[in-house]
Amino acid sequence: MSPPDLSFTTPAGKRIDVPVRFGAEDRRDGQSPLRVRRALLGTSTQCVQFRLSVVDAAVPEAQQRLDAEVSAALRINRAFTDIGYTELFPDVLGYDLDCAEPFVLYRPPRGTPAASYRAASTNDQWAVLSGLMLALTLLEQQGLVHRGVTPATVRWDGRAVQLWGLNAVQRTGTPRIPWGTAPYASPEQRLGTGTADPRDAVWSSAQVLYRMVTGQDGPADRAPADLGLHRLLAETLAGAFAPQAGHRPGPGTLLDVLSPGSSARARLAAAGDELEPHRTAFDEALELKRRADPTLRGPAAEPRHTDPADQGKVLCPYCLERISYDPKALYTANATRQFTELDLSRVSSPVLREDRRRAAYQLCRGGAGIARHHVPVPYLTNGRPLTVAMVGQSATGKSHLLTQMIAEITDGGLEPYGMSWQSVNPQEHALFVRERVAPLRSGEVLQHTAGLGETGQVRFVEALLLKDATGHTRPLAFFDLAGEDLLRTDALLQFLLGVDALLFVVDPVLSLPLPVLDVLRGAASDLEVKRDGDPAFDTVLDRLPRQGPYLDVPAAIVLGKADLLRFEPPVDRWLGRAVEAPLSRAAVQAESRDVYALLHRHAGRAWLRPFDAVRQCTLHVASATGGREDRGRYPRGVQPQRVLAPLVSLLAMHGLVQAPAQSGDDRYDLGR
Repeated sequence: MSPPDLSFTTPAGKRIDVPVRFGAEDRRDGQSPLRVRRALLGTSTQCVQFRLSVVDAAVPEAQQRLDAEVSAALRINRAFTDIGYTELFPDVLGYDLDCAEPFVLYRPPRGTPAASYRAASTNDQWAVLSGLMLALTLLEQQGLVHRGVTPATVRWDGRAVQLWGLNAVQRTGTPRIPWGTAPYASPEQRLGTGTADPRDAVWSSAQVLYRMVTGQDGPADRAPADLGLHRLLAETLAGAFAPQAGHRPGPGTLLDVLSPGSSARARLAAAGDELEPHRTAFDEALELKRRADPTLRGPAAEPRHTDPADQGKVLCPYCLERISYDPKALYTANATRQFTELDLSRVSSPVLREDRRRAAYQLCRGGAGIARHHVPVPYLTNGRPLTVAMVGQSATGKSHLLTQMIAEITDGGLEPYGMSWQSVNPQEHALFVRERVAPLRSGEVLQHTAGLGETGQVRFVEALLLKDATGHTRPLAFFDLAGEDLLRTDALLQFLLGVDALLFVVDPVLSLPLPVLDVLRGAASDLEVKRDGDPAFDTVLDRLPRQGPYLDVPAAIVLGKADLLRFEPPVDRWLGRAVEAPLSRAAVQAESRDVYALLHRHAGRAWLRPFDAVRQCTLHVASATGGREDRGRYPRGVQPQRVLAPLVSLLAMHGLVQAPAQSGDDRYDLGR
């Protein structure tokens, strides 16, 4: 009987199927959920597989650890394959993180663990330590810190070190979380204080070498008392045992002591970044904006629709006529949006009257030729509304992204920015949660947004009241139209004339000709890379009024479904990172620069038309679900990532969120 095929993605992004035979299985260690077993691919390729069982794969923390492992392995593979340093690390063959039992494949490890080896000779000690410092220096150049350097993850074959345990790799400068055990995890790493530092791994390496030299563990928080008895340890590693990272030497410093010039050679050998010229293109595009419009360095433009006669009125989001609260034009609505007149004059209780008014609608009598429409009363009585339109063709993930934005806000996602929320209309909010938030969070794929047809009426799908720390309240409303409706040029899209912000959603499957996405394009006959960009972008940009060289409506471009690219630079830098609070101008600019570079390099300028057309525009990565769908469900569950980043940026452009400039940060103006 022929062995079954194993399907996986190679480091180059190609999807392949290979016959496989598995050996016996064991846990990687007593604490990790990963299971390990030997495997034979085809007739000759020996490998080891690290995988999660179906049960463990449902645990977010276990998924995150395997994701971290694959991310580090691929980053190392990309950076060092052509420069001769890959032998220092596990050699990754492939992975599949979207199957029922996600896994990663490596070539078999070399040598034996340091836990079972006694480095008696000074030459061996020197070679082990030099190899470790070279590995850590290379990781440092990639912005990575290895938190799991232990006698179990350091292997030695008598010639070279191989450093395993890549699930313990963390990005430099990200917050530490409690990790590891004494004495191999540094004191600050065990406590989870401060941010990850390459010198954390220097402590761990010193402890590993002490174990290899003496056969015993060192103290958990200081240098061993017998350090002076061991020449290499005393002369080279004394500072490595400092209790605080700031007092330890970096891996490059130690490498230069052990092998003069090695760290310099490692820096010279580091692979170049192919996106750097495209980041320069971003800088040049911004400079062109600033030259064309000197006001770009000024504050964000406040409302475009101002007139002294309109004091106390707001813009109806449907007919674009000015409207003010009228207690004689109130209605209630049932579950099917059938409206009935509401008379509050006979309600004597102020509490009841206010409660009923909050759930009421007001008939808008403006807009000749516009179908009869009603506006929620709180939308009219809580300051100038802020309307956001989601833009993108069908199936790009707009609805999933919007749903998760609302869910994150109602979970308190804007509280770090000093903002609280309340529904504009309790009945409609409850319906939105029941029909969209709850199903998506339970793992269901949402249906595509339905088209409006010839007689349909545009209306916002959800609206919230946002209150800042000073008590000021503003309604926030979202429009989410089907892609085919955004291509129309008739009166249906006139609502765009009153929209305050635009959120353009870029589908990587349609925009980026990367090999890792080919399997998705091959699975559907109507999916292909569109070099001319998203036609919905063009229609919307053309529909908006332009005064001067740029459209004066703040915008954000979101590379959605970014989980499909979570191991690709620069997406891997941002996707797992928390949205900054307080908002950092520098971080927004850095993310925008990276996403622009990725699209500029692989997708072309057509996908960047919103950036070129709009006065203020930032760029972001986000994933509404954290994984791929399979037969109408998300088998790994739903894990939104950075879905609030573009919205927070838009709120900052409108002055609702503060983004104070830091020292030396004045040039960052949130896309201006």
